[in-house]
Amino acid sequence: MKITFIHHSAFLVELDTMCLLFDYTEGTLPEFPEHKPLLVFASHRHGDHYSAKILEFQKIHESVRYVLSDDIERKQFPKEVSEIVTAVKPGETYHVSLFGAGEEVQIQTFRSTDEGVAFLIKAEGKTIYHAGDLNHWRWEGEPESWNEDMAKQFSAEMDKLAGAHMDAAFLPLDPRQEKNFYLGFDEFMRKASAAHAFPMHCWGDFSVIGRLKEMEVSAPYRDRIAAIQKDGDSFEVS
Repeated sequence: MKITFIHHSAFLVELDTMCLLFDYTEGTLPEFPEHKPLLVFASHRHGDHYSAKILEFQKIHESVRYVLSDDIERKQFPKEVSEIVTAVKPGETYHVSLFGAGEEVQIQTFRSTDEGVAFLIKAEGKTIYHAGDLNHWRWEGEPESWNEDMAKQFSAEMDKLAGAHMDAAFLPLDPRQEKNFYLGFDEFMRKASAAHAFPMHCWGDFSVIGRLKEMEVSAPYRDRIAAIQKDGDSFEVS
């Protein structure tokens, strides 16, 4: 499995028979192998997670399907795109067939603590999680009641993943949260199990990855955190 960090929360995952593209908005795209179908995900409508640019992929790649959160407006989609979109909502399980792939892709969705969904995908015997904006968003300056409610909402979703094993997980690590930047990442890694954890939503400040690795709380999992340093970094993982 080859994983390429593109930009912000966008990743390309290349499996044996298919490619998965998550939350692409900008950045240099790796080449998609022509013989592999492409499944394009968008977790919600925010401009740092969704761009209409992705609708052009069906013109340049032989086999494309889209899995889009249902908060993304689809009325203006071209007919040829609408026919290959699966619109998803939180708390559901979907099965998507890809032309040229050997099996269906199973997609389970979780309710974001911001907008849209998080994705848990099973394909080719691999389990892959992309959080979108599902995170413990604790902010300095917000009322404590707001922060506590956010913590409860996030923990409720993480409890649904307790004990689950992921081969790769893409998790927000947002420096704008200041001292609270690691809370969501840490809770996920303590409740679930990820062989490879990829920080995202860092707004170009990859120093937060090193900061987390230096913290005592990360001791049980720090060796599994991918050391992303720049857009375009690629990782070969089993």
